[in-house]
Amino acid sequence: MSPFFQYFLSSLSVDVVIAGAGPSGLVCGYYLAKQGWKVNVLERQLRVGGGMPGGGMMFNRITIQQEAKPVFDELDINLQVYRDGLFVADSLETISTLCSKTIKAGARIFNLMSVEDVMIKNQQVAGVVINWSATVWSKLHVDPLSMGARVVVDATGHDAEVCRIVERKTGPCLRTPSGGVMGEKSMWAEEGEKALINNTIEVFPGLVVCGMAANAVMGSPRMGAIFGGMFLSGKKAAELIATLLKTGER
Repeated sequence: MSPFFQYFLSSLSVDVVIAGAGPSGLVCGYYLAKQGWKVNVLERQLRVGGGMPGGGMMFNRITIQQEAKPVFDELDINLQVYRDGLFVADSLETISTLCSKTIKAGARIFNLMSVEDVMIKNQQVAGVVINWSATVWSKLHVDPLSMGARVVVDATGHDAEVCRIVERKTGPCLRTPSGGVMGEKSMWAEEGEKALINNTIEVFPGLVVCGMAANAVMGSPRMGAIFGGMFLSGKKAAELIATLLKTGER
């Protein structure tokens, strides 16, 4: 236990905390850690990967578009040509390789750890409030701990949980048309993929949103079992965050 607690204690103040270890959160963590930033990825479930391991309807093959191929090539994930600029990958190889590469790049992944609140200081997100997932699921009254960060990433998927917490605590102050979480529209994979990259933004000072959470926050359609946009969104989020950190804006 001692090695874990030393590891954990040294992770309580970092550059970036990413809530959610699905594909977009892991890609974001990979690219940031690769640049030398101190990154924690928090996953409330026992396993990482979000919905990727199940593919579509538990068919564990996923489709990606041409634009995302360079990311897969960098990660050394095998692709098979499908048709018309589309490729197929094994979902389990994809997520296990991505997880391994993210850890080897230097990111720290904590599974079974939930984000139950955020810290906001001077009108800027300054970290998250964490607890063991088992404590949250059991609805036990156990005080949490805090984890400081210069930037927090909401990669929690459809529910956009971190953004909803910020909206609840600050009112309609998000950088969306309504000021709040707009809500995910019904499935339209092609349009959802197109919108996803534009929706990957700093939605509140110190809070960046990526992946499915980005479409949910901005009111865009959900996607199907096409996962390329998730990788591209995670990469864009990392580029945005690196700029914020380097310029001292966060």
